[in-house]
Amino acid sequence: MAGQLVHRGPDDEGYYVDPRGRCGFGFRRLSIIDIAGGHQPISNEDGTVWVVFNGEIYNFRDLRRELTQKGHTFKTNADSEVIAHLYEEHGEQCFEHLAGMFAIAIWDESNAQLLLARDRFGKKPLTYASLNDRLYFASEAKAILALPGVRGEIDPQSLHRYLLFQYVAAPHSIFRGFRKVPPGHYVRVDNAEVHSPHPFWSLPRPAPFDGSYEDAKARLGELLRSAVEKRLIADVPLGAFLSGGIDSSIVVGLMRKLGVSPLRTFSIGFNDARYDETVYARRVAEAFETEHHEHTVTPRAKEILDTLAWHYDEPFADSSAIPTYYVSRYTRQSVTVALTGDAGDECFAGYDRYVAARLAARFDVLPRGVLSLMGATSNVLPRGGPKSTSNRLYRFLSALGQTPGRRYLSWVNIFPPAMLASGYRREFAERIDFDEPLRWFDEMYAAGGRTAPEQANRTDFHSYLPYDLLTKVDIASMACSLECRSPFLDHELVEFALSLPFQWRLGRGGGKRILRDWAADFVPPEVLNRPKMGFGVPVGEWFRGELRDLLQARLTGPGSICGRVFRPEWLQGVLEAHLSGRANYEHPLWALLMLELWNRRWQPAGVKSP
Repeated sequence: MAGQLVHRGPDDEGYYVDPRGRCGFGFRRLSIIDIAGGHQPISNEDGTVWVVFNGEIYNFRDLRRELTQKGHTFKTNADSEVIAHLYEEHGEQCFEHLAGMFAIAIWDESNAQLLLARDRFGKKPLTYASLNDRLYFASEAKAILALPGVRGEIDPQSLHRYLLFQYVAAPHSIFRGFRKVPPGHYVRVDNAEVHSPHPFWSLPRPAPFDGSYEDAKARLGELLRSAVEKRLIADVPLGAFLSGGIDSSIVVGLMRKLGVSPLRTFSIGFNDARYDETVYARRVAEAFETEHHEHTVTPRAKEILDTLAWHYDEPFADSSAIPTYYVSRYTRQSVTVALTGDAGDECFAGYDRYVAARLAARFDVLPRGVLSLMGATSNVLPRGGPKSTSNRLYRFLSALGQTPGRRYLSWVNIFPPAMLASGYRREFAERIDFDEPLRWFDEMYAAGGRTAPEQANRTDFHSYLPYDLLTKVDIASMACSLECRSPFLDHELVEFALSLPFQWRLGRGGGKRILRDWAADFVPPEVLNRPKMGFGVPVGEWFRGELRDLLQARLTGPGSICGRVFRPEWLQGVLEAHLSGRANYEHPLWALLMLELWNRRWQPAGVKSP
């Protein structure tokens, strides 16, 4: 099992087996803090509490001082040892005291109890499975699938979830019998019983900020500086991803203010100007006098896709995993830790779709029939690529007649539900609860807030952020043995952001209002005021060019899982519509291709030929 995770921990390995054979730990370590002394598994003073842990605890020094004052004795300077003593002091409430990113397993030998815990936002993965009267757990499912006699079997319901959202959300897994610990939860195992996940943190609804806008800007600056400073703790070289957007630029600028030297920044560029941001990254690097590393890549999609299919144990359809993997591989040549600007859009309402949600809500005063008619007229619009104005207008108008929750779903899903319903084979459709993932999404959206953009924002915190964005970055970076840290996901910063009036985050001019105002005298203006550019690749063009043959062969060839799930004439129609240019189905087709490559790599059972 440990051998499957060498990429996550190439520097060291360690093992522990309970004297009575009740529990065993295997660990692979990426050495970052206390390189010499931080060997894992690690225990308390008398060896009755054992810990393995992936991630970083940013407040471990404060916790260590408090625990030392209470009589605990430490033998290392590692953050992992703090967890063992914190458990002694607080039991299952210990996770509430941790600030950082983590997947943790704690074995209490005296009470024969195991705890599995995952950090507040789900930055670090943790999966488990009950097989052959034993419980197995690991950072990645491949460690469990490596066991003799274990073969993954597809859960059809999770396959349906994937096709809707491009990921499988916790607690579910694509593999039948496997589960994932949800963010902010822990699982207790005792007396041969695996208990349901228990929350130790949830996305708060804090009391409204009671100061002025200028007070909020000042407090924002303090929290941003603190969040970056915490994430500079390392005994190895560190740097930062620099895209040239406002979020990564702020992180790099604060690293400069905090005296990081040398300040190494890393960017990748593409020959396609629509996806290349290096000119902006270069401007930021010049402004903050960084040791800038820039690399232009020509993605060889055929070569990298099988690699990604192995690292992402589940089918995963966010194509930006490709540039994330490339920048991680390039960065790892120089440093072991990289700070990122991830989650700035969630924290400060930066996505354009929040503006769209606000605008669409203004049409809701019209009768539903009028809205449906407006949606029907959208069919006369020309369809361009996903980023084209005509395509965005089409998506906006076509969704107006739906409820606000389903409208937002139509902007973030991969396959429209109606498209899947018309495409599934009858025998596959009969095996699933078609509406279950839709109900999950509806419930999240309904609980989101008072206004449509607030509901959309909180929905992203519960879905897109942990199961797409953070999964993408963790797997792609750890595939290269690189640790990524996200200052914008400091939980104190997030709680502050959520306390602000929403219009301070989403202003009339768009998202990140207060963040932009705070950074106005800090970040170069051409970066601060530039249009938002996603971190992507030209998938649609690839499918009509270098990936055309691969796409057709995988989706319609012998052994195709798509041929077992979808009706052949429907599948052929989608392919022909995209390849001819009559429609743009690049996102659905990418999801299908990654499903096929994943299926061929892992060869799971469970979806039979008709």
